[in-house]
Amino acid sequence: MIIRKKENWFKMLFIWRGSVIPQLLPRLIILLIISIAIVSIKDTLYKYNIHLNPAPFTLFGIALALFLGFRNSASYDRFWEGRRLWGSLLSTSRNLTRQVHTLPTQVSDVRNTSLFINHLIALAYTLKHQLRDTDPKADLDRLLPASLAIRVKAARYKPQLLIREMGHWVQMARHRSHIDYISQQSIDNNLDQLTDIIGGCDRILSTPIPYSYSVLLHRTVYVYCFLLPLGLVDSLGWMTPIIVVFIAYTYVALEAIADELENPFGLLPNDLALDALCHSLENSLLEMDNRPLRPDPPTDPYILT
Repeated sequence: MIIRKKENWFKMLFIWRGSVIPQLLPRLIILLIISIAIVSIKDTLYKYNIHLNPAPFTLFGIALALFLGFRNSASYDRFWEGRRLWGSLLSTSRNLTRQVHTLPTQVSDVRNTSLFINHLIALAYTLKHQLRDTDPKADLDRLLPASLAIRVKAARYKPQLLIREMGHWVQMARHRSHIDYISQQSIDNNLDQLTDIIGGCDRILSTPIPYSYSVLLHRTVYVYCFLLPLGLVDSLGWMTPIIVVFIAYTYVALEAIADELENPFGLLPNDLALDALCHSLENSLLEMDNRPLRPDPPTDPYILT
């Protein structure tokens, strides 16, 4: 996720890092070259009557802008839902940490409480790795007992296995009369909430925006941009390449941002900073458990992963 303070209006015109310009630059250069070529052979185009009226481009551009707006809204809704789910994960984990500290009437072994909290922390990390399809081995080895870490690494749905282990902890606490029935139900409700959060993240990941819709919009944007010089060369002359590249930047950048936001759990600069969210959750729970905080990892000053 790009994290930058807002500069004044003039400096923002020249910001390079944190924008989508670097990934779009090759496409814009190709379009610039094509526009210059069309301007340079303008007379030949007129000779063969190969030119377009700018009016259809104006009308089509408005319609295309509306479709891009809907596409960006759909992508941002997915991004924001993902952020809400991870915010709920943090809140629910804090609630569970408070409950395991305050609800039991007897705590025979403080290590059991710390182990439960480690399960919560490991759940956040395994969910992150599951969403990004990365290896959770290092995080599981440092947070869980060796036997449990081996079982979790072998599981296909790792977060759910950790929720089951936490459910066993609650069941054992109830069996030993460390918590009453009402406390057990309260903790179980929060475990159910964790399951709903995982399901919500899986829903976003496994249900992308329909591919045919994305392909249609992608083709339309590029066909429009590459035909645009033919419609503007008559009225703009040698200013055509500059105006065409500027218009194309707007449309292509909107499409590129929508593509990044469609899967909010990835590793692109505009995706959610799951590493930072997991680190924040871990330190929050460690502090509630009266344990030393984990040092902040070195990070990029502009992009959180």
